[in-house]
Amino acid sequence: MTRERNVAASLGGWSARHRKSAILGWLLLVVLATVIGGMAGQRNLTHAEVGARDSARAEQILADAGINRPASEMVLVHSAKVNGSRGAVQAVLANVKSTGQVRDVQDPLISPDRHDMLIQFNMTGDADTATDRVQPVLDAVAKARQAHPDVTIGEFGSASANKWFNETMGNDFAQAEWTAVPLALGILLVAFGALLAAVLPVALALTAFLAANGLLALTSHAMHVDTSANSVMLLMGLAVGVDYCLFYIRREREERAAGQSREAALRIAAATSGRSVLISGVTVMVAMAGMFLSGLQLFSGFAVGTILVVFIAMVGSVTVLPALLSLLGDKVEFGRIPLLHRRRKSGGRKNSQFWGAVLAPVLRRPGLFAALSAGVLIVLALPSLGMHTEKLGVDKQLPADVALVKTYQDISRSFPGGPAPAQIVVKAPDIQAPAVRQAIASFKATQVTIHTTANIAEIDIPLPGSGSDASSKQALKTLRTTTIPAILGQIPGAEVLVHGDLAFSVDFNDQLRSSIVPVFVFVMGITFLLMLISFRSVVIAATAIALNLLSVAASYGVMVAVFQHGWGASLVGTHAVGALESWIPLFVFVVLFGLSMDYHVFVVSRIQEAHDGGMPTTQAVSQGIRSTAGVVTSAAVIMIAVFSVFGTLSMQDFKQLGVGLAVAVLLDATLVRAVLLPALMTLLGERNWYLPRWLGWLPQLSHGEPVRPVPHHRAAERLPI
Repeated sequence: MTRERNVAASLGGWSARHRKSAILGWLLLVVLATVIGGMAGQRNLTHAEVGARDSARAEQILADAGINRPASEMVLVHSAKVNGSRGAVQAVLANVKSTGQVRDVQDPLISPDRHDMLIQFNMTGDADTATDRVQPVLDAVAKARQAHPDVTIGEFGSASANKWFNETMGNDFAQAEWTAVPLALGILLVAFGALLAAVLPVALALTAFLAANGLLALTSHAMHVDTSANSVMLLMGLAVGVDYCLFYIRREREERAAGQSREAALRIAAATSGRSVLISGVTVMVAMAGMFLSGLQLFSGFAVGTILVVFIAMVGSVTVLPALLSLLGDKVEFGRIPLLHRRRKSGGRKNSQFWGAVLAPVLRRPGLFAALSAGVLIVLALPSLGMHTEKLGVDKQLPADVALVKTYQDISRSFPGGPAPAQIVVKAPDIQAPAVRQAIASFKATQVTIHTTANIAEIDIPLPGSGSDASSKQALKTLRTTTIPAILGQIPGAEVLVHGDLAFSVDFNDQLRSSIVPVFVFVMGITFLLMLISFRSVVIAATAIALNLLSVAASYGVMVAVFQHGWGASLVGTHAVGALESWIPLFVFVVLFGLSMDYHVFVVSRIQEAHDGGMPTTQAVSQGIRSTAGVVTSAAVIMIAVFSVFGTLSMQDFKQLGVGLAVAVLLDATLVRAVLLPALMTLLGERNWYLPRWLGWLPQLSHGEPVRPVPHHRAAERLPI
């Protein structure tokens, strides 16, 4: 069997020979993509594009007709005395009307116990820009609050909530960016002991993110994306970009420390780590592509963004990085930090001794350690059996001590259905027909709006319960399956759909449940094929799937334990919310299946390299794990640090995402790759490399490069790794 051409080695060789072209080409790509993307601007998802099924269709009907629902606001006035809030209510009404920013002010609603009064009104102008104009209204309410300290006054609405979201998320992500980058740099300083070697991976990851961000802005004109796609891209770009460079530079430094010439060290790094980067990058991108099968444009945007940033980071790692290393040579050690550099200089031998000590009992009793490590992962995964997902409402998405949340909860309690009623959209051939008007009038609606020219009616129906609990969901189901068909189902040619916060959540969840199996099958199937082609082994491919599933399941279990049941929730600054955000499990699965391949491909490639060099499997496993453990640990620490930063954000979904990914990477890089993988491969022995004869046509990819003997005078030159 002839070996296939090593693309990574060819790219690395070309870049080293044409380093100016490679470096200038990279800079040109980053500058052009950033400038053009900035000029084009990013097009974000509309309300209809975010959702799914009937609720999204209802939103689209309104959008196509040019009907924009105004941004609604509510002010709750609570008094300890019965009817004790009337003076404050009059003050609120007078103050908000004086701003000139409100319309459709309704008569206040009075709660059954007469302790609460609810003022409802709409913001003037376009709902999309109401967030920018709501501050005078908030100030007017605050003025009434100061004038009446004996009552409690709180405001909640789409404009005020979005203002809080935008400001908080902007501050959070700015803090995350300024924290994640220095963290990654600090970890790399420890890993390399030299400033320049540490800066290169961070610089390449950030420039890859900038280029991908610009390209995403251009892509968004063809397919709108969610605003959070940029934050997801930063998270992924830092994680994979730094890892890929770390793998490459450490291998090049390792070969130089072994006495290879600069050219030979770079060539070996390109042929080995470069190939691992290409395999890993392709695997991550294919895994991300699984999100296209979700049927939700939110995930399609995530898929495009992550594929772009991983592709650019991968290309940069095998082109501009070799060019820079060729240009710098041993000057990549510039900025040596004495203490760290001395530790790094002797660290290779100490790391080898440490991991040798860790591996020794694992390789002596592989069955025992395989069972123990798998058992730990299974125990961690057990809580996931009771996983509950939902589109988290404001009261669960935001921290419990936020005034906005307390007002929302108080309105839900005193005026059930007030914060989030169900909204029926009726599109009929003639909305003014007597039968249609009579059917609409038969609903016990809080508000009915007729759009005569568009032949559309909007009907607001209050729901019992909190707006997201079991009673509200049952009421929505009854409305859709019984009430609407009985009253409006007989109108010829009419289209009747329900939307609103709860309908959006239910439809979104239902769409995810129907698509999660196809996504899982696609990602696992394609990953299996890529591993099979890369390593020419059915066993290696199957092992990769099994280990990844264990990591994902354990991560799910930890997320359910922390965020659904509240076990240890205070450690991450949150509390039990009873559910995971509906999009988190699918996204975490796809991302982890991709990122886990970083370590798996890197480690198994090194094992196969040793095996192809003539070592028996057990010795190759020991050699491969010991030689990669240090760089895998450094890469994992960087990923954990980046993901953990996202776990500190205010929003519940990003807390869940950060904690889930950080825990999974921690387990994957330690328990899975350092214990379970070597134990399992040792148990399997030569069966690891089993390939049926009928698959013998698969290309044989080299995971190493025959190295010429090191000249004696070069062997004396020992550089720190």
